[in-house]
Amino acid sequence: MNSALPLPPRSKIATVRDAFFSGLLLVAPLVVTVWAFYKIISLIGGTFRPVFFYSIEPSASTELTLDLVTTVIVLIVVTILGYLSRDVFGRFFVRLVERALLSIPGVGAVYTSVKQIVDTFGSSSRNQFSKVVMIEFPRPGVWALGFLTNRTQGEMQRKIGRELWTVFVPTTPNPTGGYVLFLPPADIVELEMTIGEGMKLIISGGTFLPPPSRTMTDAASGL
Repeated sequence: MNSALPLPPRSKIATVRDAFFSGLLLVAPLVVTVWAFYKIISLIGGTFRPVFFYSIEPSASTELTLDLVTTVIVLIVVTILGYLSRDVFGRFFVRLVERALLSIPGVGAVYTSVKQIVDTFGSSSRNQFSKVVMIEFPRPGVWALGFLTNRTQGEMQRKIGRELWTVFVPTTPNPTGGYVLFLPPADIVELEMTIGEGMKLIISGGTFLPPPSRTMTDAASGL
């Protein structure tokens, strides 16, 4: 005999509330995406609009259109600069501009800091992260996600007298900060997820989990 009492019927207010939050979860990503693009267009357009449309005084109805056109122009200019930077003249021009910026007090320090961050996490330098790994950090029994950056043996390894690999452990949700650790290979667990998936996992605070690897899927299915 089932002695469990039947659940009371849900009220209409609770049903409407649940439907509202379900709809909010569906709409929120779209709203945030549109808001982010609007802010980017306003920032780029508002900053560079006087350069391209200095003779036009925008009204409230045309300001967004001019900002959008300005943003497209800036993106085209940046793309052209990217192509030009590949040849000798382009590299010479970039170095010339960098020297001019570094000679300005205050501006040079800001430029150097931003450039280091971009170079560290740009597409070219990101290839230096050869593997996503797991290590016990900051204490045994607690695991942290990191990126294997180097297997080369240098002064640190010679002074310690054992093989040590270099692992960068970024912070969440801002991966530009973190810790550089030197660990023996036996203490490093290499993962099969890609560098991009590892970055998404860290930036999302662990809410993004990449799909299981092919090896794990085959093992679970008994193949």
